[in-house]
Amino acid sequence: MEHFDLDATDLALLDQLQRDASLSNQALAEAVHVSPPTCLRRVRRLREAGWIDRQVAVLSVDKLASAASHGLCAIVEVTLDRQDQAALEAFEAKVAPEDAVQQCYRVSPGPDFCLVVHTAHMPAYLALTQRLFTSDANVRNVKAFFSVRRSKFGAHVPLPAA
Repeated sequence: MEHFDLDATDLALLDQLQRDASLSNQALAEAVHVSPPTCLRRVRRLREAGWIDRQVAVLSVDKLASAASHGLCAIVEVTLDRQDQAALEAFEAKVAPEDAVQQCYRVSPGPDFCLVVHTAHMPAYLALTQRLFTSDANVRNVKAFFSVRRSKFGAHVPLPAA
């Protein structure tokens, strides 16, 4: 991967893409005041250099919950008995393939990990906890907080002014 410093145009492109990645190349070019070919070339370069991990659609959890029965969201704190590098990496590797685990953060101080988990309902959450926590001898403590309402959700990373 090519390494390069971000200039004002790169920062403007990244900012716009975080806000709305569905913009056409023409609309994105207009928003950052460059030509469409320049815009396309720069976005491709940002992707290839790893500045853009991926582009996704953010779904409405409220609409999905009502359309597909009730959805359950939990913020889960996990504390391990051993915190050596191998144990921490093993836990991360265990939770990474689980679709229900939407986010995993290694944190300090306090618990070792905070997870954001979405399941269809409580029985699905219980099955997940059995797979990930109860069967893992290195998991010492699990504390879950269940969301009753999402009042804010975002994926926008504040960028420095160009």
